[in-house]
Amino acid sequence: MTAFVQPTTPEQLLHLGPIDPVENPFPIFREMRDKQPVGPSGMGYYIASFELAQQALLDDETFSNKSNSPDYPGIGMVFGQTIIGMNGKEHLKHRNLITPALRPRALGDNFEQLARDTADRLINKFIDSGKSNLVPDFTFLYPLSVFVQILGLPEEDVDDFHQWGIDLTHVASDPARGLHGSACLRDYLGPVVQDKRNNPTGDLICRLIEAEVMGEKMTDEEIISFLRLLITGGADTTYHLLGNVLHTLLNDAELLELVSNDRSKIEPLLWESLRWESPVQFVSRATNREVEIGGTVIPDDSMVTVLIGSANRDERAFENPDVFDITRKADKSLAFGYGRHYCAGKDFGFTEATIGLNVLLDRLQGLRFDPDVSEPSKIRGVAFRGPSHLKVQFNH
Repeated sequence: MTAFVQPTTPEQLLHLGPIDPVENPFPIFREMRDKQPVGPSGMGYYIASFELAQQALLDDETFSNKSNSPDYPGIGMVFGQTIIGMNGKEHLKHRNLITPALRPRALGDNFEQLARDTADRLINKFIDSGKSNLVPDFTFLYPLSVFVQILGLPEEDVDDFHQWGIDLTHVASDPARGLHGSACLRDYLGPVVQDKRNNPTGDLICRLIEAEVMGEKMTDEEIISFLRLLITGGADTTYHLLGNVLHTLLNDAELLELVSNDRSKIEPLLWESLRWESPVQFVSRATNREVEIGGTVIPDDSMVTVLIGSANRDERAFENPDVFDITRKADKSLAFGYGRHYCAGKDFGFTEATIGLNVLLDRLQGLRFDPDVSEPSKIRGVAFRGPSHLKVQFNH
């Protein structure tokens, strides 16, 4: 097996798969911002600077979400028609149907307790050993375990959902694998949605079924497509966010002590982690007309990759952007998007991550990297970034 060669140029980076183990793309992003903030990517065009990324994400009449629809190659092929592939009135209607159901308050008083109980159950499996690899033992399992429960689905099916979700993310490099995962989710969720229409149980799927805007409700296929998006997008984002936050804390003993002793610091910690290592580094758009941006003319109906990870390290928008600093202005980053397509599940994911981190800090005293591990933990990835492992010790 040939060893992976780290990219050194924009061309090399942009031709890699979404989860290839790139360790440090940020010098390449800086080169792109400095030399050509908008340019050809080989599959379309990229936008690398904060100002121009913000401009493109705000102008959804020119930079359309149609690139994420089933009509274009990519995630729309496996998700189906979802809110991230819609524009205009259709997007507004579905956003108004979906967003209220995803607010933590709408999920009921037991949501926060359910998340805490889930975190506790996962920790109970390894706490007596005094050591863990927190990636497979916690960060990978926790978000989707919570999500499956609020959907009213059996928690023992989490492994299947994880596998199908991973399959979906491979659609660009392995379309057959992506389509297989999509079909498995449809076959699983189709009868579930139909049963919940006939026998409502008050869970999130039921709330999506019952949601109504201007006399219109979601069809079964629309609900299934949205659930595919939530299972992969929502769970994956929280999974990588928690992993990146823990990686940062474990590499900074003073910050770990500060946050452990003052939990009000968790919110700015999460915001800074979202900026510093955005769990989702790229978002795609397609132009509705020829447009000039950043000195580059992009033709009509061109694929455009907005480099969120680059924009969030832009020194023109953030002072000392490569320094992790929780005193920065909160929520300036583009990690949740910008404009009309700002992430509808932001509050859900943020609350879930906050609860998970609090439970970990409560129960794993003296948390530290395991000194006996020879390979250091590294954050890796291209479109999705997270730590390779988090092998730790703690007092018990």
